[in-house]
This record gives sequence, structure tokens and C-alpha cells, in this order.
Amino acid sequence: MANDEFSKLEILQKEKEKIHQGGGENRIAKQHEKGKMSARERIDNFLDDGSFAELNAFVKHRQTQLGMDKKEAPGEGVVTGYGTVEGRLVYVYAQDFTVLGGTLGEMHAYKICNVMDQAAKVGAPLIGLNDSGGARIQEGVDALKGYGNIFYRNTIYSGVIPQISAIMGPCAGGAVYSPALTDFVFMVRDTSQMFITGPSVIKTVTGEEVTFEELGGADAHNTKSGVGHFATDDDKDCLDSIRELLQFLPSNNMEEPPVFEPSDDPNRKEEDLKDLIPENPNKPYDVRKVITRVVDDNYFFEVQESYAKNIVIGFARLNGRTVGVVANQPSHLAGCLDINASDKGARFIRYCDSFNIPLITFQDVPGYLPGTAQEHGGIIRHGAKLLYAYSEATVPKLTVILRKSYGGSYIAMCSKSLMADVVYAYPSAEIAVMGPEGAANIIFKKEIENSDDPEQTRQEKIDEYREQFANPYVAASRGRVDDIIDPRETRPRLIYALETLDNKREERPAKKHGNFPV
Repeated sequence: MANDEFSKLEILQKEKEKIHQGGGENRIAKQHEKGKMSARERIDNFLDDGSFAELNAFVKHRQTQLGMDKKEAPGEGVVTGYGTVEGRLVYVYAQDFTVLGGTLGEMHAYKICNVMDQAAKVGAPLIGLNDSGGARIQEGVDALKGYGNIFYRNTIYSGVIPQISAIMGPCAGGAVYSPALTDFVFMVRDTSQMFITGPSVIKTVTGEEVTFEELGGADAHNTKSGVGHFATDDDKDCLDSIRELLQFLPSNNMEEPPVFEPSDDPNRKEEDLKDLIPENPNKPYDVRKVITRVVDDNYFFEVQESYAKNIVIGFARLNGRTVGVVANQPSHLAGCLDINASDKGARFIRYCDSFNIPLITFQDVPGYLPGTAQEHGGIIRHGAKLLYAYSEATVPKLTVILRKSYGGSYIAMCSKSLMADVVYAYPSAEIAVMGPEGAANIIFKKEIENSDDPEQTRQEKIDEYREQFANPYVAASRGRVDDIIDPRETRPRLIYALETLDNKREERPAKKHGNFPV
């Protein structure tokens, strides 16, 4: 009996070793030659040492046609399970390119769906490490059904648990929609690509010639399409960056984000802030210098850094608590809102609201970017997304008006009208329907034209308008600004305001869902 039991354990060990080898040493070596880790190496590098518990390792495909009856697929081409990241539970799947090119079939999809369901049941983040040749052609509609099952879960669990995708190899055709439905997409330069149709199809249909990297590489999606949120240099950098992001996020929508023991004085005042913003409203500056001086340890984890640079988004901490930061960037397009910036900001705002992350908005916005390309591209529709996102959000919302704040863009960047809880303004703030120059040209047009010295008169009227309207005191007198503050006090004022809003409760009318202006 003992020998029989020993034999069974030997069989179990051999079966596990076969599965752990994936496509075999030669194919793993080819992954390494391309600068890529194997699926299991990625999981080992991502999770805390020794914490990984595998699920469904023995699952096999059921396809017998087109030679599949003779093909073994250890682990069905995907490794799934759970483990911890800095002691916190996460669920993970990693597609194994060494097994049938990581292609997705019925049972491959079943494994992914199972781990998604488990993550949602226990309220833990889900991380998908994608490296796949796409749908398994031999399985036809069963493979397509598998993708549909994954997309459905991406959608249903959106706003319930954080979903993070890492593109660490090819991701083509229908496969790209799962990452697009998740919250954050990480890509690895030179080894990962995402596209609906590849270069050969594009050349056939349109005559365009384009490389894989130009079409769907990390830099293309992080600078042009906005599909990617982070571009990393290699697999390890990618996995380390995901671990860093997780430090800011709660495990699910019923929890608060992690709170860290603050190492930075909450009452710290920054002398630099007094002179950082130029007096000349047309002179650019980097708003990230404001953000880093205000937040804990001057540490700002920026999201989508290379896309729609006229708006800045990312995570930081104030007195140990996670906050989401949204800021106009005067050093790019003067900080104007446009189609891409509106999309970028709105999606981030909705993410923060879904996961109980307070929002800090820094305003310095002259308006919406003018031009036929913007108007015909739908700036009205896209710009409305910011209005919708801020209005819909019930988390604490704090706004600091740094300098320019004109017209509709003033409203869109979390004004009091959109139920901002607290609005501060610097003495340099200019809050008006439009800039003093434009306003003077309209209001005092006849006086300027009929004067002996039109240019001098024009300048006098600009100064008159600025003094009477384009300052924070008029807005403060109407209750649109709660306080005009010394810039050096920004950090302690924000921290104190956040503490007072700790138990904020704000309800919205009961409904199935709103109709977001997509």
C-alpha cells in the first residue's frame, strides 16, 4: 500500500514537472532570446516569494480536429492562480507563449474566467499578463466564445475590483479588447504590440507600409492612441511598476485605499510655491512642480505621462492617504482642454470615484483648444465627459485655482457648480468668462476704435477688466471660491480639508446607469 501511494505521488510530481516546463526548454530559451521572461518567471517575479498558489493546472483542451488530438498543451497555454504583493492578496493569469503561441481556446478562456470570478468573489485585484498569438484557429467559434466570456467579466467586474493588464508580447485582433476594458494597460517596449489588424492586412487593404512596432508598439499606444497607460523598458520593469501602482489602490470598491504611515510633515509649507507660478499669465511652467511640492515626500506617480500632455493625471499621497490628481499643464498647449485631454481626464476621474480615491484638481486653463479639427472631431461631446465625470463623482473633491480659469473650462475642471467640496484660489487666479484681452476687445470695442491712441486705450481697458473681474475676489464674494490662500500653505490646507471630508456621504438619484457621452 505504501509503495502504491509513493507511486501515485511520483506520477503527480512528473505531471506537475511537465506542466511547469510549458512548451519545453527550447521554446523558453527562445523567449529569453527575445528579452522576454516565461509565464512562470513573470509570476515569480511579480508575486511575493513563495506565495503563488496555482489553479486549474491540469486543465486540457477538448479539441480533436485539425490535428489537435496529437497536440499537447501543458496548462492549456495559460498559468492562473493567486498570491500576494507586499502581503496583499491578488489574482493573476499569465499567458504562456511557449505553448501553442499562447493562443486562446475554450479551456484557456475557462481558466482565465475562473480566476476572474474568484478575484471578484473575494474582492482582490486581477492582473493579466498577456502574451498570445490570439484566438486558436483550430477551435473556431469556441475560441471566440471564450473571448466573449472574458469581455463580459471585464465589464461586469469593472468598478468592483482593480483590473490591470500587462502586454508583454503580441496582442492582436479581438484579444486587444480585454486589456482595453481593464483599468490600466502596461506595455513593454520592443517586445509588445497591440493592434486589430496587422501590418500585412493593412498593406493589402490600404497600401500603407508599417512595422509592428510603429503600428502597435508601446510608444505608439502611449503617445498617440492613449490605449497604453505606461511604457516600460523590459519585463521586470513592467512587473515592478504594477507592484508600485497597487500600493495606491484598494483591493475592491468596498474598501479604502491603503494608508501609509506618513513620513512627511502635514504642516510643511513650501516657500518655492510663492514664486513658482509666473505673474505673466501667458508664461508657461510645469504644473508637476506644483504637484510634487504639495504631496507626501514630493512623490507623484504619473499615469499616461506621454499622452495628451496638456492634462496631467496620477496618484500621490497626502498625509499617508492616496489621492488622485488632475491638473492642467500650461507647458503644453497652454493647458487648453482638447478631445484627448478630456478623455484622459474623465476616465481617470471615474476610476478614482469607483475606488474611493479623493480627487485633487489643480486649475490653470485658458479654455478649449480652438480649430476645425477639434470642433469636427467632437470636442463638444468629448469635453462633456469631464463635466459628466466630475458631476457623477461622490468622493471628496478639492480644487485649487492656480492662475487662469476661463469660461466653460473653468466649470469643467471641478468648479463649485459641479459640486466641488472645497475650492481654493491663489491670489494669482483669474476667474472670468474669458481672458482680459478678449473681453476688453469685445466690451470696449467702440471706445478703443474711437480713441486717439487705440493701443493705449486697449491696454487701459484690459487692466480695468482684470482689476474688476479677472481676479479671485469677485468669485470669492459670490461663494464660488471658499478661500484665497497663500500658495505656501497649499499642502496643510488640502490635508486639513481632506480630513474634514473623511466621512463625506453624497447620494445620487436611483437609476440603472447614466448615459455617458462616449
